[in-house]
Amino acid sequence: MTRRLEAKKRIEKLREVINYHRYLYHVLDRQEISDAALDSLKNELVKLERDFPEFITPDSPTQRVGGEPLDKFEKVLHRVPMLSIDDIFLEEEIKDWGSYIRRLEPNARFSYFCELKIDGFAISLLYKNGMLRRASTRGNGRIGEDVTQNIKTIEGIPLRIECYGDKISPAIKKKIEEMLIDGELEIRGEVYMDKKTFERVNREQRKKGEKEYANPRNLAAGSIRQLDSKLTASRNLQFFAYDIVGEVGQRLHSEEHEIARALGFRTDPYAKICGDSEEIFEFWEHISKERERLAYQIDGIVISVDENALFEKLGVAGKSPRGIRAFKFAPKEAITTIKEIQVQVGRTGALTPIAHLEPVQIGGVFVSRATLHNQDEIDRLDVRVGDTVIVGRAGDVIPDVLSVVKNLRTGKERKFEVPKICPECGGKVSKSKEVILRCLNLRCPARSRKYLHFFVSKKAFDIEGLGPKTIDLLVDAGLISSAPDLFDLAEGDLMPLQRFEQKSSRNIVAAIEKSKHISLARFLYALGIRHVGEETTRDLAQYFGSIRNIEKASVQDLRNIPDIG
Repeated sequence: MTRRLEAKKRIEKLREVINYHRYLYHVLDRQEISDAALDSLKNELVKLERDFPEFITPDSPTQRVGGEPLDKFEKVLHRVPMLSIDDIFLEEEIKDWGSYIRRLEPNARFSYFCELKIDGFAISLLYKNGMLRRASTRGNGRIGEDVTQNIKTIEGIPLRIECYGDKISPAIKKKIEEMLIDGELEIRGEVYMDKKTFERVNREQRKKGEKEYANPRNLAAGSIRQLDSKLTASRNLQFFAYDIVGEVGQRLHSEEHEIARALGFRTDPYAKICGDSEEIFEFWEHISKERERLAYQIDGIVISVDENALFEKLGVAGKSPRGIRAFKFAPKEAITTIKEIQVQVGRTGALTPIAHLEPVQIGGVFVSRATLHNQDEIDRLDVRVGDTVIVGRAGDVIPDVLSVVKNLRTGKERKFEVPKICPECGGKVSKSKEVILRCLNLRCPARSRKYLHFFVSKKAFDIEGLGPKTIDLLVDAGLISSAPDLFDLAEGDLMPLQRFEQKSSRNIVAAIEKSKHISLARFLYALGIRHVGEETTRDLAQYFGSIRNIEKASVQDLRNIPDIG
């Protein structure tokens, strides 16, 4: 036997053994050999592949970090959208959701599958013939970014999937084995950073005198979007699988967790099937007590209808499937004071009172502003300028004034009322059905400015280089007052402005020219019609096909469109 053939066999055997021990460590949480012994096997494989590079394959454990840094991330279209999940916060809302499902499907018999809501970054992994071919971010749910090179650095994600499990049915195992030879399977899950790694990274930041990171989720997301995979590799990211897109005979969502484990992925060890809302709430209470002891951050639990056929039949409402909910923990809270309340005029004319706060950290993020929604909410809270208030981030995202600590009042606090005229243009305001005051002046400068911000934003015309500050500069200079004005701008108009040179002026004019080629759905979205968001504009574009057909549409035509009604 030649040395070359011996090396080939040894390389194949080393890969098999290393992958087996990866499965033991990352999926079953156990080790049969020490870290040092495993490192020795990896080092031997590296040396052999260096001597015989013709035997290097994309799924080799040595190929987790490699390649030159990228210039940019390519866009990826998700064949099955990665939808968002509606949040609930109360036990009563679980019961209401269960009743809602039973109204939709009165004869359905089903259970719920509950799992932890990892505070991480959603990723899709596409395997072809068992090999990892592409990893992509969620993006806007329909279009993400190709981050394959960075995802390969995560040890918990197999570069090649094999069927290890004996807990799945023979029929499913047979289908998987066929798929590993000739087929595709998509695994979805959450990339996250554990608390210890996060603390280590921040210690290193402090030593270097650099700014600390706010929370593990943002750091994990930022790590995945690094153009240099070597930096991603240094962050010790991990992965939990929670969904399988593809048909291998699974009937239940809970089966998908078993299948994912059999394929070499770690899944939520706490996940369980619950029969009713009471069991769900008991599970949620148990997890909320365990939360601080977990090695990673979570912000609630995810509850799904376990029966896949019923889940699919229930369909989608807005951007979220009807058969799934995220039961969040109570928002993290902090106490601060209100320095001032100012009214912000939005692009639809809505007058929204904003509380300007003494900056305070909530859930790893500094907050200096919070919405007070409307006058009814101000009256309900009895909130005043100068009050000490409890501020939370609803769903761990949006700053919100929750209540007033009234026994800390000094008597110097001032009541506040939303003005009866628009604070920007002095125009008339009217109260809508949603108890929101709106400026009725369509030419209100604040409305126009906010609409221009919206018009050039990423989901609308996506004009590169035209952010809110640049738009404000153009408006203040009198160069634009409405969206059509943008398309008349020339280089010579921009160059006299502060911060603009010939190159930046040329780039913006080129970006405006490029944006003229836009899909019908995005064009409709950019119009900023109230109650017409991304989903509805896509439905309209798909149904009518052209602006001319939409112009001629009757109310009945609109009612005939699925999800509009």
